[in-house]
Amino acid sequence: MPVRMTLPPTLAARLAASDRPLVGMWVCSGSALNAEIAAGSGLDVVLIDAEHSPNGPESIIAQLHAVAAYPVAPLVRPPFGDTVVIKQYLDLGAQNLLVPMVDSAEQAAEVVRSVRYPPLGVRGVGSALARSSRWNRVPGYLADASSTISLFVQVESRAAVEHVAEIVAVDGVDGILVGPADLAASMGRLGQQDHAEVVDGVLRSIHAAVEAGKPCGVNAFDPAAADRYLAAGAAFVLVGADVALLARASEALAARFIPDTSETSTDAPRASY
Repeated sequence: MPVRMTLPPTLAARLAASDRPLVGMWVCSGSALNAEIAAGSGLDVVLIDAEHSPNGPESIIAQLHAVAAYPVAPLVRPPFGDTVVIKQYLDLGAQNLLVPMVDSAEQAAEVVRSVRYPPLGVRGVGSALARSSRWNRVPGYLADASSTISLFVQVESRAAVEHVAEIVAVDGVDGILVGPADLAASMGRLGQQDHAEVVDGVLRSIHAAVEAGKPCGVNAFDPAAADRYLAAGAAFVLVGADVALLARASEALAARFIPDTSETSTDAPRASY
C-alpha cells in the first residue's frame, strides 16, 4: 500500500494561526545546504528566490527537499508571473508562491487563475506526474488543490501602491509583500528605502492589507525598519538573506584580521608594470 500523504499548512494558514508576526529570510545562493541551514535557524519562513538568484527547477526542488524536514514555511518567488512558469513551480511542490511586480488588480487576477485548476483557472493538470500531489498520494488533491496553495503578490512600484487596495481585495490573493527597494526606484529614489515617500508607500500598503483582513509582509533588512513596519501592522518581515549575511560576515573577518593599508605613505615604493 502506498503512503497516503497530508501536505503541510500553507504560509497563509500559518499566518492566520499565529499569535505574533512571522519572521523569515531569503535564500538567494541556489544552495540546498544554505536553505537547510536557514530552515533550522528558528525562523518561520525561508524564501527561495528565483527572480534575482541563480535558481532553476532543479535547484528549487533540491531546496524544497532540504527544508521539508523543518517546521518552516518555504515561500518560492518565480522570476515573473508567467502561467507556464507558475505551473511548473506548483508541480515541483511549491505550496507558497510570491509573484513579483504586480501593479494592478487585473494582473493579480491573472496570477490567481494561474494557480487554480479549471474551471476557476488555467493551471495544467499534471498531478499524477508531480510532487505537488506526491504523485497522487495526497487524497483528493485535484479537488482540494487550492487549499494547499497560498499566493502572495509583490507591491513594489508607485503604480502598485496606487492600486494596492484593489490588488489586496482580489479573491485568491492571500496576501501581499512590499519591496521597498524597487518601490524606491520607481519613485525616483533609487537606494533610498528610508525616504519619507517610500516609507509612506509601505505604510499605505500595510494599512490597505489590514483593512482587507489579509496579511502584508515587508522586506526589511534594517532592524529599525523592520520594527517600524511590524508596529504598523505587518504580518511578517524578511530580515536577511544568506548571501548578504555571508558577504557582511566575511567582510567583518577581513576588517578584524587584515591591517588597513588604505592610508599607506605616499613615499612607499611603487610597483612597476
